[in-house]
Amino acid sequence: MENKVDLKQVKGSGKDGRVLKEDVLKFLGQVKEDYSSAGTTNLRYSPAIGTQAKVFAPLSEDRAVPIRGYTRAMIKTMTEALKIPHFGYDDEVNADALIAIRNELKELAKDRNVKLSFMPFFIKAASITLLEYPSLNASVDDKFENVIYKASHNICLAMDTPGGLVVPNIKNCEQRSIFEIAAELQRLQEDGKRERIAQEDLSGGTFTLSNIGTIGGTYVSPVIFPPQVAIGALGKIEKLPRYDQNDNLVPMNMFKVSWCADHRVIDGATMARFSNRWKFYVEHPSAMLAQLK
Repeated sequence: MENKVDLKQVKGSGKDGRVLKEDVLKFLGQVKEDYSSAGTTNLRYSPAIGTQAKVFAPLSEDRAVPIRGYTRAMIKTMTEALKIPHFGYDDEVNADALIAIRNELKELAKDRNVKLSFMPFFIKAASITLLEYPSLNASVDDKFENVIYKASHNICLAMDTPGGLVVPNIKNCEQRSIFEIAAELQRLQEDGKRERIAQEDLSGGTFTLSNIGTIGGTYVSPVIFPPQVAIGALGKIEKLPRYDQNDNLVPMNMFKVSWCADHRVIDGATMARFSNRWKFYVEHPSAMLAQLK
């Protein structure tokens, strides 16, 4: 069954009677016509037994809401951010190998009370790549006279919390294992849910990643978090048809990555090379082992 359609009822037009997407859409169109001819009075949504349908009522009047907390701080930060000339660069990444290695490590991570998502791999790949391209792990001084290369990789995470957008960071990612990064990420997420992220976790960031794909979206236009000079945003993983090395059309798990850099200090070629190297580590996660100390 796919999309609540019994494929046995669909007449296939492909090779050897294979059911194609067009066949399913045609079948659904016929079913829709059948329902239309019979009337739709009984086709109503009913919530599951024991649940109550959520109702969103319109406001009865205008309402002023004070801007406080994370949102107040973010307004100030984003106002400064939009003064930065942004350069954008997008690419597509294959996540098949990443999914496989994560599945292999999930039980081991569970034994260590660590929830292993894809994000720790993305963060570690970024940290390893920043060793080769330190100009992206940097900031510009207040007088715009010097670019300060940061020794530590304090990688920020754009995080959606009940109190609004917040951008804490994981300190010294260049010294941490993937499991250690995962543990720190888990701690920050739990603190974020309680709106209790410490000021220490919010300061000192040097580079930012946003995993907006956990909510939705593919390509996005992330905004640099000043005084940093670069940010990356990761789209949702989708199974899409792509050609393999033998020119066969096969399903692959793909996602989009969108980078933005401060074009005053980062040129397009550097951003492209950084992205290519990061993409290599994500698509070949075992290669990260060669960089671990």
